[in-house]
Amino acid sequence: MTALRPEREDSYGAVPYEYGAAPYGTQDGTYTDQGTYADEGYAAGGGEPYVPPADDETMALRVPPPPEKGATAASEASSASTAPAGAPGGRAARRKAAKRRHGRRGAGTPAENRAGAPSDDEPRAPLSRVEARRQARARKPGAAVLVSRAIGELFITTGVLMLLFVTYQLWWTNVRAHAQAGKEASNLQQDWADGKRNPGVFEPGQGFAILYIPRLDVVVPIAEGVSNKKVLDKGMVGHYGQEPLKTAMPGDKTGNFGLAGHRNTHGEPFRYINRLQPGDDIVVETQDTYYVYKMASMLPVTSPSNVSVLDPVPRGSGFTGPGRYITLTTCTPEFTSKYRLIVWGKMVEERPRSKGKPDALVS
Repeated sequence: MTALRPEREDSYGAVPYEYGAAPYGTQDGTYTDQGTYADEGYAAGGGEPYVPPADDETMALRVPPPPEKGATAASEASSASTAPAGAPGGRAARRKAAKRRHGRRGAGTPAENRAGAPSDDEPRAPLSRVEARRQARARKPGAAVLVSRAIGELFITTGVLMLLFVTYQLWWTNVRAHAQAGKEASNLQQDWADGKRNPGVFEPGQGFAILYIPRLDVVVPIAEGVSNKKVLDKGMVGHYGQEPLKTAMPGDKTGNFGLAGHRNTHGEPFRYINRLQPGDDIVVETQDTYYVYKMASMLPVTSPSNVSVLDPVPRGSGFTGPGRYITLTTCTPEFTSKYRLIVWGKMVEERPRSKGKPDALVS
């Protein structure tokens, strides 16, 4: 290899400088001896080390040889980062290499590296007792959270209980009442078929007749009294048969046969009596006789204390004189007991059971 060598003049004339002859320094400005320069300087460039002559005193201009085939910038950075303290590049190059290594080690967790937190692969220092207690208190829910949870659970429990109560009132009471009323009607008809005679006076809760309202598809037993527990809540219709609201029986020659029944829940036999029209049939069957009434008039709303609707000649019914009447009473509006709904009818036929059913039950 041939170096470019400047010439100089001294007292003896022009003397050529020879490449690598003098130990004037390296690229980073530091001084070194011949051995260091010759061994490290040229060898770092990838070529063979150059050994200058012993009497070479010139400062050589080093031209780095071309890199070997396949070498990359990464290999140069790696060589620079692993160079010894006296290698070309100096401390500045080493600092750059250290920064590059630190960046590669912190890759993937920028948030932690920016905050100065350790990465996942580095061991974490154990928490002190104070820090552990502080974290435990932070995880523990506060009083406001506990109170809100308790209130929420209370509302949920209340809602479930209300739903169960509504289901019981609107569904289960009807199921049970229909079953009890059906059983009572079957027993009553069986007693009639067996020839058992009913006494003239009935005990409270005792069934003695069956009510039919064909237009509403109602078939329900009639029992003595209007007690909720003994009569009405069992799905039956009650007869006003006790003082001070004692009314006539169907077989009496004159009088008003008064009945009460639930409009909602517990079988609700009178739920749709507001749909009756004048002339609709209302039939009462006893052991010996069918009594057929025709619906005559209605009082949509009245006070629960208006007992005059049960008089022998009911006030407000439109009847003007004694006769054989029937009065149906129930609550209104639906699902309340604030007022009473009244329906009146007038007897038009008395038919012995031995002659068969009346036309109102046949058609």
